[in-house]
Amino acid sequence: MTGFARAEGSVGDLRWVWEIKSVNGRSLDVRCRLPTGFDAFDPVVRAAVAERCKRGNVSAALTVTRVTGSAGQIRINRELLDQLLGLAQELRGQTEVAPPRLDGLLAVKGVVELVDEEETEEVRAAHEDALRAGLAEALDALGVMRLQEGARLAKLALGHLDDIERLHAAAAATAAAQPENLKARLKAQVEALLDASPALPPDRLAQEAALLAAKSDVREELDRLAAHVAAARALLAAGGPIGRKLDFLCQEFNREANTLCSKSSDVELTRIGLDLKAAIEQLREQVQNIE
Repeated sequence: MTGFARAEGSVGDLRWVWEIKSVNGRSLDVRCRLPTGFDAFDPVVRAAVAERCKRGNVSAALTVTRVTGSAGQIRINRELLDQLLGLAQELRGQTEVAPPRLDGLLAVKGVVELVDEEETEEVRAAHEDALRAGLAEALDALGVMRLQEGARLAKLALGHLDDIERLHAAAAATAAAQPENLKARLKAQVEALLDASPALPPDRLAQEAALLAAKSDVREELDRLAAHVAAARALLAAGGPIGRKLDFLCQEFNREANTLCSKSSDVELTRIGLDLKAAIEQLREQVQNIE
């Protein structure tokens, strides 16, 4: 199931943006991209996604910025500054370079540091509550989009099931005529083989035709195929995380279609079986997108 959602907001001096997207996948795979200092939200995100999604590759990204004017405090790294001053004193007299100026020393990377103000427990709790609420908002929006896509996929799946039912009915009608066709074909072959003399006794002909008909009987496969169609329709009507069950049913559909084709002794029934396999494959492709 594919989808994208975005939620943003601010609390105090903190501004945040959640972006969550999902693409199709056979199982659930969650990836988090969190800014430094917010690693504790990784298990929170994974648990929240797993509560709402059962399949798919889900990516969650959090962006956090500080409101201008609340950037923190400037601090001098005195240890680094003392090292620079000591090095300048040590090199004095060994070179003709002018002694370092204060502005030059302060321009050295790491001498001047920007330090965030210490957050109180109350402020930290407010930030976490806001981020959790934003995550829930984004996941709710993602769920709405996935449900909308699911409704479209359900229509497509039902259309493919209609095709399978139509082909099932055609196969059943063709299979019903197989015994008589087999008997007529067998009689013609035997008569041609024996040059129509002596003729094969009717009871023997019926016995041989019955054996061939038993080997090519596809009624059991057609019955199971009808049961699988009914089961698939029931799953689509029930909703929920049904993707794996539908995937399993598609395997069963294929098994019955393959057996039908292998048992068929009729060109028309074989053609219907091949069309049936194509319809089942189209259904399977859609099922891969359903949670």
